[in-house]
Amino acid sequence: MWIKVSQNQSSVTEFILLGLSDKPVTNILLFIIFLIIYMTALVGNIILITVCRLDSRLHTPMYFFLSNLSFLDICYTSSIVPKMLVIFLAKRKVISFRDCAAQMYIYLSLGETECILLAVMAYDRYVAICNPLRYMIIMNRTVCIMIATGTWIGGFLLSILHVAFTLTMPLCGHNIINHFLCEVPAVLSLSCIDTFINEIVIFVVGVLILLIPVFLILLTYIYIISTILKISSTDGRYKAFSTCASHLTVVTLFYGTAIFMYMRPKSSHSPDKDKMISVFYLIITPMLNPMIYSLRNQEVKGALRKVIGKNRMF
Repeated sequence: MWIKVSQNQSSVTEFILLGLSDKPVTNILLFIIFLIIYMTALVGNIILITVCRLDSRLHTPMYFFLSNLSFLDICYTSSIVPKMLVIFLAKRKVISFRDCAAQMYIYLSLGETECILLAVMAYDRYVAICNPLRYMIIMNRTVCIMIATGTWIGGFLLSILHVAFTLTMPLCGHNIINHFLCEVPAVLSLSCIDTFINEIVIFVVGVLILLIPVFLILLTYIYIISTILKISSTDGRYKAFSTCASHLTVVTLFYGTAIFMYMRPKSSHSPDKDKMISVFYLIITPMLNPMIYSLRNQEVKGALRKVIGKNRMF
């Protein structure tokens, strides 16, 4: 469906999403797989939030930010997967321009919020390990709430640039997106004009939201590791390394794929590769995060056993 603007340009009112496959049987199988992944992500993150709320021993800044991350991941996957599941089964795989814009803004906002939040969590670990005696003073409840609020506001403000520069360019009659969502590189490929300015904006925002936080996280962990190596107790070193290892694993999975997706030149993008990368950092990573933090964290596992034990008593 088109609204004529000029002889050579037209404004799109809806997009066709090609999804991951054009084969009906494959789409049914993919529907089942991604439904399971989505439910696993929801259940895992809800359990982690619940455990952090119910166990008073986890009422610390670290688990406050971890609960924020879990809530963020619930919203993140929920902004993408439900529409994705509909596309798998629908005969007419369309999304309106308005819904496309909303989806792009929401998932970018949440993704950029996660980038900032992971850097904040690295700073929290730095204070806890390098300044343990002043940890609860520096990272008091008011400071944590202010940092979390600023993180969410920052993510939602920065994404406006991405969306504005992507959806205001002329598409010249093209409305077929070779993707399962309105991903920025996929929508940019529909433009009939030079997208150099758009790519510059994406690169600048990418530096602000991806490369700078990664640099700060690496710098933070240099100080953290040097401090851990000075700890005389083996148990103390192990506990410090275990909490840091969980965070570093999440950082590597999320930032690695996001940087590969958004910091590459346009010429190196290919639809099939981009879709696989998107599946990993948009859907798989939010499912893995609660598992990573639960399996390597003795405090979370202990709190989970405590909650389960109380439920069995009733």
